[in-house]
Amino acid sequence: MSSTPALLEMRGVTAGYAQDIDVLRDVSLRVDAGRITGLIGLNGAGKSTLVKTICGFLPPKSGSVAFEAADISGLAPHKLIDLGICCIPQESSLFPQLTVEDNLLLPLLGRRKRFGGVMRDRLQEVFAQFPALHEKRSQPAGSLSGGQQKQLEFGKAWLQQPKLCLVDEPSIGLSPRVSEEIFTWIEKFAAAGMGILLIDHNVRRVVRMSDRVCVLSLGRITAEGEAAEFQGDLHRQVQEWLGLHF
Repeated sequence: MSSTPALLEMRGVTAGYAQDIDVLRDVSLRVDAGRITGLIGLNGAGKSTLVKTICGFLPPKSGSVAFEAADISGLAPHKLIDLGICCIPQESSLFPQLTVEDNLLLPLLGRRKRFGGVMRDRLQEVFAQFPALHEKRSQPAGSLSGGQQKQLEFGKAWLQQPKLCLVDEPSIGLSPRVSEEIFTWIEKFAAAGMGILLIDHNVRRVVRMSDRVCVLSLGRITAEGEAAEFQGDLHRQVQEWLGLHF
């Protein structure tokens, strides 16, 4: 465990959608600046619930969520954005009727004092990384392919330059080529100093690109450690639980 303070830290968090049903049970994990924490688990393990709890959509029943050592448990989602926390959800967060460029710039409206001087430069960076977005910058976002819409989600996040980015199942439904572009973009986020919590069904890829790996099973963290502990022949507990055979 790192001796430096965590960018994000969940401590003993229990959360659920009904008073007597807990989806997360005593969950503790951390994300550090400039590092990728990978979270793996089967469907129904509680991964998306964990993201919703961090993002303020589901207040913890017990435990706490801290960001830069300040308690943010249950803080409203729009306030988390102002703190520098960004979420790229599994489902689209785009406004399909707005143009590609309007979707990119929408999160920065009202914050021009903070972003104004670099906004256009970052916009050009996004267009350089994803040429298809540049070609379709004036078209409605709803007219884009699934892969292009995912590129737009990542471009929108890059413009915000968050301190922490939560990435939930970014490669679902994408071709291998587009998935590779997206994973490269995630590594670029970390290289820029952002802390990343990465959730994806591609276990091999998550383990390979993460600095730290956590395994979530039935709402509990059942294994965790530095990525080196999960390389090669995966930790036996993870193998057995996920039913993987290598």
